[in-house]
Amino acid sequence: MFSPSRKRIFDDLSQMVAFESVHVDSSLRAQYEACAQWVHDAFVEVGATTQIIEGIDKSLAILGEIPGDPANERTVLLYAHHDIVPLGPREDWDHEPLEITEKDGRWWGRGTADCKGHIAMHLEVLRLIKDEPNLPTIKFVIEGSEENGGLGLKHLLEERPELFEAEAIFVVDTGNTEPGVPSIVTLQRGSAQIRVHCETMEAPVHSGKFGGAAVDAVAALIRALDSVRDEEGRCVIDGVDCTGEWSGEEYPEEKFRADTGMLDGTELPEGDIASFIWARPAVSITGFSSTPVEDAINAVPATAQAHLNLRVPPRQRNSAGKRITTAKTAKLLIEHLQKHTPWGAQVGAEILAINRSYAADEDGEILNLLRECMSDAYGMDANEIGTGGSIPLTVELHEAFPDSEIALFGAADLTSAIHSPQESVDPAEIEHMVQTEALFLTRFH
Repeated sequence: MFSPSRKRIFDDLSQMVAFESVHVDSSLRAQYEACAQWVHDAFVEVGATTQIIEGIDKSLAILGEIPGDPANERTVLLYAHHDIVPLGPREDWDHEPLEITEKDGRWWGRGTADCKGHIAMHLEVLRLIKDEPNLPTIKFVIEGSEENGGLGLKHLLEERPELFEAEAIFVVDTGNTEPGVPSIVTLQRGSAQIRVHCETMEAPVHSGKFGGAAVDAVAALIRALDSVRDEEGRCVIDGVDCTGEWSGEEYPEEKFRADTGMLDGTELPEGDIASFIWARPAVSITGFSSTPVEDAINAVPATAQAHLNLRVPPRQRNSAGKRITTAKTAKLLIEHLQKHTPWGAQVGAEILAINRSYAADEDGEILNLLRECMSDAYGMDANEIGTGGSIPLTVELHEAFPDSEIALFGAADLTSAIHSPQESVDPAEIEHMVQTEALFLTRFH
């Protein structure tokens, strides 16, 4: 078994976390470029031929290759990203966000879990296996715009697909359900962003004079939105099968309540939690607006808006059993809302963005080998889980290389709190994933 150096991993990660590498903030461009250069130089030091490529969105991707043994014609692509989400207010952090704080057995700081810890993981793997015989060719891409949609890398994939082509593609940007429990993500729900607007009058009217008869746009939209859940809170969309079942790892209720911080007394819908979050569509109301509370006046609202996030599993079917896409599911949701809007209120909607779903070949050679290596690294069987998060690159790589196998895994866990002011990673998880990836690369021939 390979023995990762926690000190080397910590040193690498500390240097990367120190860069405030937010892609979309022009005031931080120097920090962003410095981070990309550090990643480039680090891969050069482990023996890779490396280049930085600027994308059409001004993002910086680091790509390279380490040639394999002539007797081994197989190829693996390793992925991670070096950009981060903004820090947010510093006062919200319990620790310095641009330094690693070691506390409670975890490393705290922006990017520790998402996703600079995975870059440190790849670097440590390449150090550990450099003298091993019969290695495959190892390619890597470290993206610089993942947190902002990945337009630059998408365009690069279209223009220069040879940089990405590999039999095995490791998208290392996810994690386990909890520390010490090895997991491979085999399902990624698609998503749609939908803006819904409701109108009932030309303008608000006095609630004293007209309230009780005038059609309240807020009340009408609330009624429509409420129709996408049954009495127990289960998602229901006319024309869409919302009864899918998950066959992988279970998600115990007690753990789900702890992971989500649900308040005492709140009730979950009856049924399998894993099926609700990984095998069925879900609609979340992520924004709602009419008159702000602080500006409330005695008037019946004439307009209201809501922003919805729709999640759609792979192989989603309509109520007749025919497979439908994320885009088609979004259109059926809009039709459902229009049908269930009361009192003749006028409801319109627009789809702002679509990310497609992905499902891995669970019985493929590469996933089976990865499962074996991960089980050996952890000393227990690896589980299969789904994710509600969308990594658009996964679908784009699958479409570009339909014969390749893509695996999603990583060192984060549900307590990593990525994108929050308390982001952290368990260093033992990085070490286990280093062992997993190193074992795979030495067995893939």
